[in-house]
Amino acid sequence: MIRSKQIIPLITLFFLSTLAPGFSGVSPQHLTSPKNLASLQKAFEKPPDDSRIMVRWWWFGPSATNAELEREMKRMKEAGIGGFEVQPVYPLALDDPASGFHNYPFLSDQYIAALRFASSQARQLGLRMDLTLGSGWPYGGPNIPVTQAAGALRFRVVAVTSGETQVPLPAISTGEKLIAVFLEKGAPNNFETDTGQEITDIENGMVRLPADLEGRHALLFFITSRTGQTVKRAAVGAEGFVLDHYDRAAVEKYLKVVGDRLMQAFGPNPPHAIFCDSLEVYGSDWTGDFLREFRARRGYDLKPYLPALVSGVGAKPASVRHDWGQTLTELFNENFVDQVQAWARHHRTLFRAQLYGTPPAILSSNALVDLPEGEGAHWKSFAPTRWASSANHLYGRPVTSSETWTWLHSPAFRATPLDFKAEADVHFLEGINQLVGHGWPYSPGIAGEPGWRFYASTALNAHNPWWLVMPDVARYLQRVSFMLRQGKAANDVAVYLPTDDAWARFSPGKASVSEVMNKLLGPHLIPSLLDAGYGFDFIDDAAINHLGKVEQGALAVNDNRYPVVILPGVERIPVATLRKLDDFVRHGGFLVATRRTPSLAPGLAGAETQTSQIREMARRLFEGPSAPAHFVKDEDAEPGKTLSSLLPPDVSLSPATPEVGFVHRRTDFADVYFLANTGNEARSTKATFRVPGMQPEWWDPFTGKVRPALVLARPQGATTVGLDLEPYGSRILVFSH
Repeated sequence: MIRSKQIIPLITLFFLSTLAPGFSGVSPQHLTSPKNLASLQKAFEKPPDDSRIMVRWWWFGPSATNAELEREMKRMKEAGIGGFEVQPVYPLALDDPASGFHNYPFLSDQYIAALRFASSQARQLGLRMDLTLGSGWPYGGPNIPVTQAAGALRFRVVAVTSGETQVPLPAISTGEKLIAVFLEKGAPNNFETDTGQEITDIENGMVRLPADLEGRHALLFFITSRTGQTVKRAAVGAEGFVLDHYDRAAVEKYLKVVGDRLMQAFGPNPPHAIFCDSLEVYGSDWTGDFLREFRARRGYDLKPYLPALVSGVGAKPASVRHDWGQTLTELFNENFVDQVQAWARHHRTLFRAQLYGTPPAILSSNALVDLPEGEGAHWKSFAPTRWASSANHLYGRPVTSSETWTWLHSPAFRATPLDFKAEADVHFLEGINQLVGHGWPYSPGIAGEPGWRFYASTALNAHNPWWLVMPDVARYLQRVSFMLRQGKAANDVAVYLPTDDAWARFSPGKASVSEVMNKLLGPHLIPSLLDAGYGFDFIDDAAINHLGKVEQGALAVNDNRYPVVILPGVERIPVATLRKLDDFVRHGGFLVATRRTPSLAPGLAGAETQTSQIREMARRLFEGPSAPAHFVKDEDAEPGKTLSSLLPPDVSLSPATPEVGFVHRRTDFADVYFLANTGNEARSTKATFRVPGMQPEWWDPFTGKVRPALVLARPQGATTVGLDLEPYGSRILVFSH
């Protein structure tokens, strides 16, 4: 039997370890939830400090002085900001002996001393301090030799004509190694992959070809290479190659040289969390021992299939690419994510990370970190923001952060308080309840007005012309964040992410699950669900198979109960997943497939037998007049119609108002709804909530005041109220007894 090592044991072990916070001395969350409506209302009026927004604090140079650091932290506190994340980046001024201005190198004694001072002052002021475990992004720097730099598979093809007897090898640079050479029939841009042969007769830099060569051929060279990417926006002394996130030794070295050095600034008081910003290791799709790891995990040798990997033509290349992508994900999870998480626990801090992009993290990669973070204000399409909040719902994490206000009305100082509120509301609609503002530019007195600013950022510091109202904006954001941490997310629908289809679509230089997901989900499904009044989470195979339990009428994943699961245009699906969903249907759950039904088993090994099982289950589930599951061909409007025939919507608006979104949280004593108008025109509608027999109240996040809501009707199993929202307006509606 083909042996296939899975990432699931790591995910399961990590999830179990979070049940015992004493293991590391820290707990991923520090929340005390109100136990009744009165205590919730009291906390709403004056919400706890841990629900305040944070900011990314750009230290340019770095060149920070203690006096300026203290001044800026006090201004943060005055503005209602609850903490910061230190991110050292490029200098904005040259050293000037006359004025005493100096940029000191990253990891220098001066930088460590500045961190130590900031940590001490933050504790005195009651501010949370997080620390980027590096400078700029992605992780890397001068300690990374080219042999441990981000890896890539380099592929070169040359035309070979009849009569040629030898061809020179391409130049091999430092950090590169020739993997294999193949001779295939056809032209360089159109060659066969089933009739070729590996050429091993190589001597003195020349590839010797068969003597009886006839017709057109292509000679394919495969080389273990490096992307050449260097750290983006690096501080002085932090310049260098991005590390190979698939290479355990490279990550271990980075943590020792950079991480251990940074922790010297904190002594017995570590930062609340260390942070990994956007992965963005562009083009990284290989590592030095990849062939060995691939054979151990997938059970067959990848080398003979390298031509198929790059050709992308036919069913076999897609299966090979799937296995290649799955192996990349496993290496990333095990050698980078899990190792950094273990390092953080050893140092008694938490690991906060943005796990999407390249390398190819999957949804359940977020189970391996304490604090998954999202990014992107795209509530009606796929976005890493909902990717992170869904993972936290699935794995039982109450707080999800997001990088907020990046590029908002760039350049800096153009955004107004309304702009900040409007974008924050969209993040709230995606399940976020901890905002990390992007960001706060450190700015010394020599910078004058309006001070230093980051190229891709708003400016949340005291140089902003509307700084006087920042406490009011911050208090609104704090109240909403607090309310969206209460109880559990109450989403009806689980949207299955076709991860196996994503892996199968990888191509050299393009190896990201999240970046292909929007295309796989399609443009209509998410808007259709939201407009029809259903909240949803994304879900993947790891969560379904290792956390999911089939209960009467629902797929239960920890505290989440999903009566509806949607398969959006899924082609490949593991047999175990479809079996679990088959059981879900037999126990009263609603399974909906759109565009097509599953028809292929993932990967190359054992695919034929498993594919026949999948097709038989799909036929039984979706075909015929008595099919227990549901097939929707048109995703434009039909998913909402189909769902409404199966399950009443959570929120129904009459007239339909697609600009208005909602988030639903449920506690033991109340149902909490956050509603927001994402458009620039006022909207008036009647809102029917699937909440019977409870009294609604409007809780004002600007003032903290509470007033009764007028009930217009009480249809069976529901309550209707009037909803009037000004442009970009928002409300909190609380139902209780």
